[in-house]
Amino acid sequence: MNFQFYLEKLINAEEFQKFKKENPNAYLCSGFFSIDKEKEDNHQQHLDYYVPELEKMFSFKLLKEEKVEMLPIESFNSSEEKKIPNKINDNYDFDFKDIEKMVDGKMFDEKINKKVLKLLFSLQNQEGKDHLIGTIFISGLGMLKCSIDLQEKKVVEFEKKSFFDMMKIVKK
Repeated sequence: MNFQFYLEKLINAEEFQKFKKENPNAYLCSGFFSIDKEKEDNHQQHLDYYVPELEKMFSFKLLKEEKVEMLPIESFNSSEEKKIPNKINDNYDFDFKDIEKMVDGKMFDEKINKKVLKLLFSLQNQEGKDHLIGTIFISGLGMLKCSIDLQEKKVVEFEKKSFFDMMKIVKK
């Protein structure tokens, strides 16, 4: 699916229109996309908006039949440090199939011949650039971490890990 398709689905939803009317300064600050290759009906999309006046973030879960569910995010800041999330450009026209092809190409280059099971992408602005941060689960208890620069449409970071790398093994 295409990012603009998800964004338009959100913008046309009645609940989001009501939210924008009440919070005209709210802006897109992050997104989450889950693509399950084993269970085709197990995809998720969330787009998050920050309201500067309220210092709060709201996540919109895209549902079937042009509906959305608004989920207020309780607190994403610690009481000591107030971070204002960066605004994300909302006029990107990328397709997740193309993103998946980029990952497949990088896997080929790195000689990783495992099956992709699930792709998780987080849309974020880091250091003034919009990125898709990917966590891709592959067969053999493997995992890929990648970062895709959306302006340049290229993979800028790519690393293969194992679930065992993340577990701390303590000897008795």
